[in-house]
Amino acid sequence: MRKKKLGLFSTVMFGLSALIGSGWMFGSSQAANVAGPAAILAWIIGALLVFVIAIVYVEIGTMFPEDGAMSRFAMYSHGSLLGHISSWANWLSLLAILPIEAVAAVQYMSSWPWSWAKWTTGLMSGSQLSGTGIIAAAVMLCVFTFINYWSVNLMAKFNNFISVFKLIVPFVTMIALVVAGFHMSNFGHNYSEFMPNGTSSIFVAISSAGVIFSYVAFQTLINLGNDIKKPSVNIKRAIVISLSIAAVIYILLQIVFIGALPQSIISKGWSAVNFNSPYADLAVLLNMMWLSTLIYFTAFISPFGSGMAFSASASRSLASMPKNRHMPKILARIDNPHNAPRVALLVNLVVSFILVLLFKNWSILSRVVSATMLISLLTGPVVAGSLRRIAPDFKRPTKIKGMKILAPLAFDLISLTIYWTMFPTTVEVIAIIIIGLPIYTYFDYNRGFKELKPKITASLWIFFQLIFLSLVSWLGGKDFGGLGMLQYPYDFVLILVVSTFVYYWAVNTAYHTGYLDDARELNSKVKMDDEDA
Repeated sequence: MRKKKLGLFSTVMFGLSALIGSGWMFGSSQAANVAGPAAILAWIIGALLVFVIAIVYVEIGTMFPEDGAMSRFAMYSHGSLLGHISSWANWLSLLAILPIEAVAAVQYMSSWPWSWAKWTTGLMSGSQLSGTGIIAAAVMLCVFTFINYWSVNLMAKFNNFISVFKLIVPFVTMIALVVAGFHMSNFGHNYSEFMPNGTSSIFVAISSAGVIFSYVAFQTLINLGNDIKKPSVNIKRAIVISLSIAAVIYILLQIVFIGALPQSIISKGWSAVNFNSPYADLAVLLNMMWLSTLIYFTAFISPFGSGMAFSASASRSLASMPKNRHMPKILARIDNPHNAPRVALLVNLVVSFILVLLFKNWSILSRVVSATMLISLLTGPVVAGSLRRIAPDFKRPTKIKGMKILAPLAFDLISLTIYWTMFPTTVEVIAIIIIGLPIYTYFDYNRGFKELKPKITASLWIFFQLIFLSLVSWLGGKDFGGLGMLQYPYDFVLILVVSTFVYYWAVNTAYHTGYLDDARELNSKVKMDDEDA
């Protein structure tokens, strides 16, 4: 039976479903709490930053359209050690979205105002999930898993409906809030009122208030490369379209949220902006019960859509890792009528439940997810620059102009954004990623430690960069959780200078790995634009 693939519309809807998740329900409130009206700049800068990163990934994503592609790129140019670190971080970053979306839905459910839903108040215990809440989140995780269990095509049918719904409700919410009352005075009358916590608060908001978390879901489309029709052109189109639409929605939501806040809250300072169910609570304050009902319903549906999208992406990421020959082969099994990686889906379900038990709060999870995602993205610019050097003859359906500038710029920006996630989150996440090394060592030992010297040499830069970022995070500005020994903005300057050096170090350690021939074979099957016509 021929495998059905996603067309451009379904691919865009899939991207939007991943991008417009729980971030729209919590991000505006958290960003305003951190940066005040300047949170608008956080969403704009965050969008531009992610566009730079995404465009670099578009080139290599269209070169190698395969399931779980993000877990394979680094291996082609730098060997299995860096490939394992990259794929482990990528899998963790995608997997962690599942519990955060489940937690988000349950957190909103806990404040349902209807008499028939009084039982939902027991879903939360303070700011964390209660025992009942954990069970509710587990049920949602099961639903995410089993819809994907019966193929990406079935998931897409659910996803298209949910994505359209998720686009309509934010716009309805914005229009209703503006009509109810929009106060320009909330944005301040001078620089200090617009940016009450200084410029550094903008960068804290980007990584620590859900901004980056909301944007970096573009990678789900790259991980589904083999499930997309004409991936040489549709991956690029879908990423650009979905990311552009998401950026417009998030920026407008932040503007409307700030303008709609009652003066009674603004007068207490931006630190007083601290809602459990931000848009629903705001609608209640403005006596718009119909809107709060719609938002409560959407708060259940929206994370549901994102959870399905990331369940598919995370399972393909895990299922692709055995191709690197450093994970059990059973994870790659798709011997079922629907070509779904069912073993990987079930493993993800178990690990997701463990994460729910460990992290029971949306704000904590969003920061951890952001840091993990950013670290997983570090290798992309290096791979793009390296393949230009060691494989200039490869087909590049989307060859990006100015890659010599864009790749190091993307690497520098990712490094900066990792720092913005704040100490000790940076160090904790780096430690979680290092945990994957014993698994790699076991499988590499069984394979006879092939290419031991070159792959260690080609991976030293990532260890240096992670240690360097950990030290700067510890010693850096107090605004970013550090000791304050390295003051803002000199901490930024140091990171940019060292990261640029590390980028060129990394590119020059690329070599003809044992996996590059596999990459060449895959790339030879890629159709260029004129071949698709």
